[in-house]
Amino acid sequence: MSNLRVLDLVIIALYLAAMIAVGAWFARKNDSAEQYSSASGLIPGWAIGMSIYATFLSSNTFLGVPGKAFGTNWNAFVFSISMPLAAWVATRYFVPFYRSTGEISAYTHLEHRFGSWARTYAVVCFLLTQLARIGSIFFGIALTLQALTGFSMEWIMLITGSCIIVYTVLGGIEAVIWTEVVQGVVKTFGALLILYLIVTNMPGGVSNIVAIGQAQHKFSLGGFAPDFTTSTFWVVLLYGFFINLNNFGVDQNYVQRYHTATSAKQAAKSIWLCVLMYVPASLLFFVIGSALFAYYQVHPELIEAVKLKVAAEKLPLTATASQLAQAAAQLQPADYGDKVMPHFMVTKIPPGFVGLIVSAILSAAMSTISSGMNASATVFTVDIYQRYFRPGLNVKQTMRSLHVGTVLVGLLGMGVGIAMIGVKSVLDVWWELSGIFAAGMLGLFLLGIISRQTRNAEALTATIIGVLVIVWLTLSPNLPESLAAFRNPLHKSMVIVVGTLTIFLLGLLLTRLRQRRTAPLVPEEVLTQSVH
Repeated sequence: MSNLRVLDLVIIALYLAAMIAVGAWFARKNDSAEQYSSASGLIPGWAIGMSIYATFLSSNTFLGVPGKAFGTNWNAFVFSISMPLAAWVATRYFVPFYRSTGEISAYTHLEHRFGSWARTYAVVCFLLTQLARIGSIFFGIALTLQALTGFSMEWIMLITGSCIIVYTVLGGIEAVIWTEVVQGVVKTFGALLILYLIVTNMPGGVSNIVAIGQAQHKFSLGGFAPDFTTSTFWVVLLYGFFINLNNFGVDQNYVQRYHTATSAKQAAKSIWLCVLMYVPASLLFFVIGSALFAYYQVHPELIEAVKLKVAAEKLPLTATASQLAQAAAQLQPADYGDKVMPHFMVTKIPPGFVGLIVSAILSAAMSTISSGMNASATVFTVDIYQRYFRPGLNVKQTMRSLHVGTVLVGLLGMGVGIAMIGVKSVLDVWWELSGIFAAGMLGLFLLGIISRQTRNAEALTATIIGVLVIVWLTLSPNLPESLAAFRNPLHKSMVIVVGTLTIFLLGLLLTRLRQRRTAPLVPEEVLTQSVH
């Protein structure tokens, strides 16, 4: 704990204790599955909006976005620009649909439309997405706390994960939402504090940050050419629209919150409040990344410690000092962007403030992980355990299943986070995994809601072909040179776009072909009469 002062430790400990206390407080009210999973539909819209905002503002945003801006530019901000359009679609079509069904699981209606296979497929995709999200967030928080405490990343994930599991199991969705309201405020304040400390430590202040950023093209949103093989403006815009549509319209994390609102109107308002808060907040984190880049450009000697640490992680323990220096010299900003903000916190933030910022990072992780665990436990109980193993559970058995599911997802998420140790960019990993798992799920949902004439066989055929396309898009870039002609030429962010459209459009095509094939033939005498 040599890098943390006593005051910082006290602040962090008080924050963790407060979160567990909140869970214990709300545990008194959790006497039914409805209360545990939907808070009996009594949460105001503004609180739900703050909760969704806090879920979006995860440690992937808190650490990954500044790291991305430091290593490249503002191209990833286009993801946030796409949010209003996805929010409009969700509030117009998805929210009224879910509120009308009254089903707590987002995936139950897929069985009504296409059969049990569709529900199971969507549940598997959702759970894999949640494990990827939770794992990447655990990894992000461990990356920061390792620099501050000196503890191994594995132990950090186990300790923080245990605290999150305890308050999520105790409190249910109501505790998750109200703690996220607080966490949203803490995160935003922490980000503003970091930016203030960077600017005050920067020679020349804001004007110098802007000058360096412009000279190094750090504010670019990406190329505007119609090129889908690189991360252009259009690639990120399409990715952002589809992944945000998946979040607002399909993801159980968000659908479950719609049921906690007092009305459909309040649920829709919560989405727009999230958008109005998240877009400027995400811009704030890109500004932090660019400001950090400018700061270390002015103080290049300070970045050497970061580069040496990253190089040491890539080399064997027997590497010599000259080999380490040579490897560090070859690193590019994108290789160590995620490490920069933790280094700045360790070296430049005064006592007490570090504790506040670490609490903000913890809150960023806790909000998303806790909501993910609660939603996954609900899906596990409703769509797997009750559906296939124990139908007709009583209240006590249902609550036990929700608790066990929460713990299980938390432990598996920690395992995924530990497996991610050593990746270059936590934001890149999360974007890639979420695009793969969400693509098929979103395509099937759109097909089920928009095309009421599509039947089980057409949906199943389209999904099978869509999954094969997603597998090819994902794995083909790793093909050997002898099979280079069969590689996917598109950027990896296009997986969710192509995968979703393949299932949706192919399902429509198969439906149209079946309708033409089964359409009644017009008798010849009717045709003759119509001619005369």
